[in-house]
Amino acid sequence: MRRPLGPAGPQHGHPLPVTPPPERKQVLLRLDPVVYEALARWASDELRSANAQIEFLLRRALAESGRLPGGVAPIAKRGRPPKPAAPPPDAP
Repeated sequence: MRRPLGPAGPQHGHPLPVTPPPERKQVLLRLDPVVYEALARWASDELRSANAQIEFLLRRALAESGRLPGGVAPIAKRGRPPKPAAPPPDAP
């Protein structure tokens, strides 16, 4: 997947700012194919990717064992992000 090179030009009306994604650690994980298939089915049942399901399960295991660090950002909610709030109408 290619990343955008910069914000859209003036020909596109109101350009959206390009924000860099937060850094995430990349990890190679080797799994038994049968375990991966079960994990992928479970993830599909919950409308998650296999990667998101693995992160969800790891965070839950860390929290249950009391090892989840306090400064960890929460997992983003599933689905489309909420629309920004509309500005209040001007009062006369």
